[in-house]
Amino acid sequence: MIITSFARVSWLLYIMHMLWGVGAGMISTVIGIYLAEIVDKDIRATLSTCTKFMFNFGNLMIISIGPFVSYNAINYSLVMLPVVYFAACAFIPESPYYYLKEGKVDHARKSLLKLKDKETAEQELELMKGHVSKEMRNSTSAWELFTGKQYRKPLVIAFGLKLAQIMTGGRSIQQYMGLITQEIGLDVKVSTLLIIFGAFKFAVGVMSSTVIDRVGRRSVLIYSFLSTGICLAIAGLYFFLQEVIRVDHSVLKAYGTVAFIAIILSNGLSIGFNSIIGVISAEIFPLNVKSVAMTSVNVLSGCLGFVVAKSYQAINNVAGFWGVFWAFASIALAGALFSYMTAPETKGKSLEEIQEMLQINTASSDEDEKLSDIEVIEMVENCRESKESRKGGIL
Repeated sequence: MIITSFARVSWLLYIMHMLWGVGAGMISTVIGIYLAEIVDKDIRATLSTCTKFMFNFGNLMIISIGPFVSYNAINYSLVMLPVVYFAACAFIPESPYYYLKEGKVDHARKSLLKLKDKETAEQELELMKGHVSKEMRNSTSAWELFTGKQYRKPLVIAFGLKLAQIMTGGRSIQQYMGLITQEIGLDVKVSTLLIIFGAFKFAVGVMSSTVIDRVGRRSVLIYSFLSTGICLAIAGLYFFLQEVIRVDHSVLKAYGTVAFIAIILSNGLSIGFNSIIGVISAEIFPLNVKSVAMTSVNVLSGCLGFVVAKSYQAINNVAGFWGVFWAFASIALAGALFSYMTAPETKGKSLEEIQEMLQINTASSDEDEKLSDIEVIEMVENCRESKESRKGGIL
């Protein structure tokens, strides 16, 4: 924000954006891990998703106030937020899991006592010590993460969900919303559109945070992807009728509002999976590779976001708006199917219980593979015996 306030040349703004991206990536990685480790299992998802709707609240404040104040005024006011946050961090206890990984049991106990009552803290400390001791026997390297069989399922889940999240195109749609509304034929200012987007996303975020620990992560994922896909498909249908079927504009104009509402709904409803995917990723990886895994997931997110932003206009030039929206809708519906088939339900489970659940599933799949190999060997042996018996009969 300081660089932005005093920047008078474009390259300083480029540097600011780069630094902001690095900082935001680090914060999103650390927050997910930290909250997963300190928050009670019954409210873990609720508190974790609070960070997302507070992010949306911040966006809403900026886009609501920004048009009415000067460029420097908004930047000077934003400088105070990191300062206040930095001061507040001095009172935030360190994760007890971190202390236990470093072998500092007394520090872990003191940290837990700041978060829970004494009796509960002692009970959880004993469970944590056993869990950390078991998990930290393995390597903490990236090589361990990408080669170990026990990490295969969490990697597929986290990378698959992140792929579906980014490729549904929520950010790109918001960036190009001015052009989209022009194509629909609505006379709405871009600043007004952004406020509508921000307000709806904030409202949906608040609602999702209140129900997520009641309904469950998996259900929120499935229904959020499904509803987003349906809304995007409806918007794509409008553009298909306009660009391919070439329905008369006077007939189609009445349905422009429907397409606009569908786009707003798709962007708002996506807050469900946008909030919960980070929570699930922080829950499903073992302690020894969690930092590396979460960093890898966020790097993938940044790369995919760049690809989607750059490819939006290219797809639009080739296939039109209908092609863009139907492509995003297809990915959202595929995300719902992927969530149904692979995403675990971690509601009400501690980190230890989640790892036990995933390891049982991995062991079952490995056992199935072994059984399949045995069946193949038996088939080969049977064929060999039948050939030998036939040779004996001929002789």
